[in-house]
Amino acid sequence: MSSLIVTAAQMGQIEERVFANGMPVAALMEKAAGRLADWIQGHYPQPRRVGVLVGPGHNGGDALVVARELHFQGYEVRVYAPFEHLKDLTATHARYVNGLGVSWDTQLEPLHDCDLFVDGLFGYGLERPIPEPVLGAIALLNSWLPPVISIDLPSGIHTDTGAVLGIAVRATHTLCLGLWKLGLFQDQALDYGGDGVLIELDIPKADIDAVLGHTPLLTGITRDDAIAALPYHRPPVTHKYQQGRLLLIAGSRSYGGAAILAGLGARASGVGMLSLAVPSSLQSLVLSQLPEAVVIGCHESTTGAIAPVSIDQLSSRSYDAIACGPGLTTAALEVVQWAVQQNCPLVLDADGLNSLSELDPIQSLSRRSAPTLLTPHSGEFKRLFPKIELTDRVNAASRAAAQTNAIVILKGPRTLIARPDGRIAINPRSTPALARGGSGDVLTGILGGLVAGASTPHLPNTLEQLASGAVWWHAQAAILAAQECSVMGVDPLTLSRYLLPSLVSAYQNPYSHR
Repeated sequence: MSSLIVTAAQMGQIEERVFANGMPVAALMEKAAGRLADWIQGHYPQPRRVGVLVGPGHNGGDALVVARELHFQGYEVRVYAPFEHLKDLTATHARYVNGLGVSWDTQLEPLHDCDLFVDGLFGYGLERPIPEPVLGAIALLNSWLPPVISIDLPSGIHTDTGAVLGIAVRATHTLCLGLWKLGLFQDQALDYGGDGVLIELDIPKADIDAVLGHTPLLTGITRDDAIAALPYHRPPVTHKYQQGRLLLIAGSRSYGGAAILAGLGARASGVGMLSLAVPSSLQSLVLSQLPEAVVIGCHESTTGAIAPVSIDQLSSRSYDAIACGPGLTTAALEVVQWAVQQNCPLVLDADGLNSLSELDPIQSLSRRSAPTLLTPHSGEFKRLFPKIELTDRVNAASRAAAQTNAIVILKGPRTLIARPDGRIAINPRSTPALARGGSGDVLTGILGGLVAGASTPHLPNTLEQLASGAVWWHAQAAILAAQECSVMGVDPLTLSRYLLPSLVSAYQNPYSHR
């Protein structure tokens, strides 16, 4: 399946090329709507009452072809068409559907007893607020809480920013045609899109490449790409040092659990040697949970943080990567400074980021010769980059990555992985079960372990690929845990226990993870 994500302008340019090369607009509409109808019949197989919402443009034309096909399959179809003027092709389909005797209304109220709705009011390209009387009709539809299938985007969602333009349809599923639309992955749209499904339209690669280039800037993380980056298999002849040496600097007297959770994430990554630096008061606790780790009991300050004098302890060993931050508190600022100065890949999270924000993060990171991965949530991002607006997360992450020459993993409902060269990967599927203190610590451990393993010669994966794989894997573990334990049952310890089962499941049942 395609993982490409496009803006409204890019999709328009791609379609123009397809039509200029000879594809009739009517033929593409028939193809798209036919596949939409097939999907609906597959997921709602019993003939039932279906309300079809028709807009004035080609999104409305798609909806009318769907209405026609469902009518022929025995569904009781009722059309809501509030617009007097329709585009020519949409008007042609309207005349035919009318001629079939399908129920037709300019008000939504007569459709109140429909079991399912198809939203074809507006597709991609919407930039103006929803007008009356459609605004009131959408409010009424949302109040009924029916299953709703939106075509391309829920009506009322801005194609690129995901902003709600006055009001928007709350869809159960959004069937995205041909290529993913950027707005569907923006935070503002997540309450409206439901489950996203990509409907393939066999758009020629040459037309896509002509607009997006051979290396597109925006992609969605796919299951195949993610697991290809993960070290599920090993060569038959290897040893622990060839699987990576990670130094994980974490924890304080107040936040001892953060060190354990990050360590459990690192354990699941399969890293060969895990060294965990914690305040000495935590050493026995951490060792009891991670007996395979080398637990370095560091000198601690009066506040219970790792003290600067501990730097000598850490400097005496060699590592393939360092992960720093979970539970440290900003009292460990000097230790974070030391980690930033080391010539090996570095993952910075939590108080590693908060400490960095007290320095000059752009200057500190741009001096590094080794790769850096930053994993901020929105609050940490604002502290690190106060001059970058977060209203557009894609643009914000891209700017931060360019300024710091780091891979920026901007966490959220749809986590972004931004590269310094401008490319961005978006994790298309996650769960609110991850909105829990400590979940990010587990991700830091996973990332640190994978990065350490990739730093050895026989693992050639790029850090960007590993970051995407780690984010996808972390989310898949939470999804599986939520399915079995409910959203409320996915505490970070439970999350860590589902990491390996979710990865095994992804290998054995690939189609359930797309």
